[in-house]
Amino acid sequence: MKKFIFGALTLLALAPLQGQNLKTIKNDIQTSIDAKKESLTTISDGIWEAAETSLEEFTSSQLLKDYARENGFEVTENVADIPTAFMAKYGSGKPVIGILGEFDANAGISQKRIPKKEARVPGGAGHGCGHNLFGTASLAAAVAIKEQIEKGTLKGTVIFYGTPAEETIFAKVWMVRAGVFDQLDVCMDWHPGDNIVSGTETSKALVDFRVMFYGDTSHASADPWNGNSAVDAMELYTTGLNYYREHILPTSRIHYQIEKAGDVVNVVPDYAKIWTRLRENSVEKVDVLYERALNIAKGAALMTGTKYETKLISGIYEILVNRTGAEIMQENLETLGEISYTDQEITYANAILKEAGKPQLGINGEVTPIQETLPAQGGSTDVGDVSQVVPTIRMSATVAADGGPWHSWAVVACTGMSIGHKGMIYAAKALSMTMADLYKNPKLVEAVKADYKKNKMSESYKPRILPGPPSLE
Repeated sequence: MKKFIFGALTLLALAPLQGQNLKTIKNDIQTSIDAKKESLTTISDGIWEAAETSLEEFTSSQLLKDYARENGFEVTENVADIPTAFMAKYGSGKPVIGILGEFDANAGISQKRIPKKEARVPGGAGHGCGHNLFGTASLAAAVAIKEQIEKGTLKGTVIFYGTPAEETIFAKVWMVRAGVFDQLDVCMDWHPGDNIVSGTETSKALVDFRVMFYGDTSHASADPWNGNSAVDAMELYTTGLNYYREHILPTSRIHYQIEKAGDVVNVVPDYAKIWTRLRENSVEKVDVLYERALNIAKGAALMTGTKYETKLISGIYEILVNRTGAEIMQENLETLGEISYTDQEITYANAILKEAGKPQLGINGEVTPIQETLPAQGGSTDVGDVSQVVPTIRMSATVAADGGPWHSWAVVACTGMSIGHKGMIYAAKALSMTMADLYKNPKLVEAVKADYKKNKMSESYKPRILPGPPSLE
């Protein structure tokens, strides 16, 4: 019998509960996913070409729903009153394991399948975060598990979650509020990246809000003294935020996007609108930034004789890392080994890196040793909210050139061709193999749950969203 070691916790793996051994099941899973490469690539490329942004992912969502139905899943649409959100379920009983799948694109980074910057649709969107691969791989993993449940080699329930709008307003938070993850014992997640690594990193919490300034219009030359400029107020607000940057922690982040700043140059503008995003390593630290930003907005309005209004867009929590789950995932990554690439693929990746002004490092297909959990250095994700309500096991797989810029054309150029496709297939295998471990061994499920309960900060989780469905307005 084999021992699984998770820090101070040692688990003795139980003998398989059903007739077929785990190694055979995992081999079957890999064979099944390999046999579906062509159909999975077709779905992924269809989503890549549709390149639909948040809450507009109707074609992308439909491609995944159709594939789920073709494979015998019961599909529930319009989850949490979000037209592009859905669930696909198969099986019955415990354990109930979910898997997340995103499919929205990034605005403004359309790109052809070539290693130099050239838009496929000028001004259009592109998959600069690899979500065309994300949803497809996760559903492929769910299908592989479904086949084993159907055969009787595994017992339990698998649920794929089609989760839209991760790039902007974080639709998973609405899904969490609707309680759709409450039935899960464990949830699986992955994200496209430029390395292969088990999920031991946390993420930054954030809050998104708008500030609207209302002034009084007048002729900018004939009688500017009769006007109160909303744009003046907005500029003072951004000046305040930028002066505040000197006095925040190194882990803090402040971003904003000016959405409206008057219409013509010769009129004192009476309306301005700005989207602000604040990030920190915990919700509590985000709240410190948020309070100061609201006061800066108030001060800007006072200085300009204008009125102001703030409106919450959304907010997300940091990821609650589950190292027990990460150890299980790591073993499967090491079993799969590295991804190999052709000379043509490496040349393609290096051409992208050269065009982007980055070192020509090629593609990193090696498995990264399991990493220490450190304070968040990177981005944010609504997976954080899911991880606050259910134990979540995560990973990343290589889909793009090593060290290239993300949320950019450089990633779009890879996610619609073989470099991205290889990472997608790899992720599907790693996710489903790890799920097989959990279905086969109830003690592992309990250990993952115990890790979650030990590390959960408090019972005070509350989704930071307004009543009603998500909206970009």
